Amino acid sequence: MDEEQQQRPDPGRPGPLAGFTVGVTAARRADELGALLQRRGAVVLHAPALRIVPLADDGELLAATKEIIDQAPDIVVATTAIGFRGWVEAAEGWGFGEELLQRLRDVELLARGPKVKGAIRAAGLTEEWSPSSESMAEVLDRLLEEGVDGRRIAVQLHGEPLPGFVESLRAAGAEVVPVPVYRWMPPEDLGPVDRLLDAVVSRSVDAITFTSAPAAASLVSRAEHRGLLADLLAALGHDIVPACVGPVTALPLQALGVDTVQPERFRLGPLVQLLCQELPSRARALPIAGHRLEIRGHAVLVDGELKPVPPAGMSLLRVLSRRPGWVVARAELLRALPGAGRDEHAVETAMARLRTALGAPKLIQTVVKRGYRLALDPAADAKYADV
Repeated sequence: MDEEQQQRPDPGRPGPLAGFTVGVTAARRADELGALLQRRGAVVLHAPALRIVPLADDGELLAATKEIIDQAPDIVVATTAIGFRGWVEAAEGWGFGEELLQRLRDVELLARGPKVKGAIRAAGLTEEWSPSSESMAEVLDRLLEEGVDGRRIAVQLHGEPLPGFVESLRAAGAEVVPVPVYRWMPPEDLGPVDRLLDAVVSRSVDAITFTSAPAAASLVSRAEHRGLLADLLAALGHDIVPACVGPVTALPLQALGVDTVQPERFRLGPLVQLLCQELPSRARALPIAGHRLEIRGHAVLVDGELKPVPPAGMSLLRVLSRRPGWVVARAELLRALPGAGRDEHAVETAMARLRTALGAPKLIQTVVKRGYRLALDPAADAKYADV
């Protein structure tokens, strides 16, 4: 996926996220997360909220190294070759190189894949085990199957904190020592982040995903710099679903009073499945003119068939759906149209396009000299009479 990319799904086979737009803030594993969302029908707006810079010298890495030397962990998980080599080289520069290597010889050393295995062996060490899939999910499965309650596990982080990995270990009772070998910095190109912020503030996205606390903190910081923090918090508090891979990731948002949704298992797959449940459950479904009309973010499902609708049409439809079956005056509909000015002819034009997009003109009725109304089925009138 490009740094900022939107791909619309095939409208012939709508998935559970069809008609919804989801923002992705991840720098790492964004392709994987984006593909999972797109396969379920979502439009994905990708804007990495941070970039990853290797550390030449850093107090956090030094402190973690001393902690591991002073108090041996039971297990060390090495995740990237460049990160592992950088860790050993930094320890050598501090004069702790041999002590670190000796400590790593005495523990259960797990390698994520062949590249990091090569780095481990180049340092004169031998890994205990490595997954054939190069997947951190497989490493996590092995650890959880063995049981980690009460065990001390050092994890060499690779850039953006591993989505759900550390949280899952802690939830299972492990003491986790993070080994940060990279620093998180704001992205060099802030354009995609700014466009994502604008989309959130304008409610042009339906959900935004976070797979690390630094990404969430970075987005908040950028919003504050642009004077949009209050608007961002209002959007996340009411209209847009902030979905975090786990509780640690959610901390920067929760500190600002934002309630987030999180999967029970702290991984990308369950995060996507959570959105597959959460977003459709928030969509408005109405019985209109013998059809089932479900209003989603940028599209409508008519009897389960996806109907992409222009932004102006979606604005009109949302106003009509607030009081289904009731007449809405042209003046009120005009106020809902972005940049429409004072010409009520703009309402007629947008309404004609909306009816064409829905493919069922009788869904919306024209009430002469008064306005328009959704043709709510008679049996539903009582339910929506006081909406």
